[in-house]
Amino acid sequence: MSTEEFKINGEELLAKIKALIHEGNIRRITIKNEAGETVMEIPLTIGAVGAILLPTLAAVGAIAALLTKCSIIVEKK
Repeated sequence: MSTEEFKINGEELLAKIKALIHEGNIRRITIKNEAGETVMEIPLTIGAVGAILLPTLAAVGAIAALLTKCSIIVEKK
């Protein structure tokens, strides 16, 4: 399993999460604030697509409105 980290602005958060989910080889996405504290973890399974992710993406959008800078840690298969 490999890990990648992206540092982005809050307004780019939702678009980046959607792009990562679209890749399809992601196991978990962790969103951290500027202080390095975990704000949200999104475990992704093979069956978690479409309508199942809509509430999660809505929560990511709400978090993005509160954060100015954040990190996304991506665990890949």
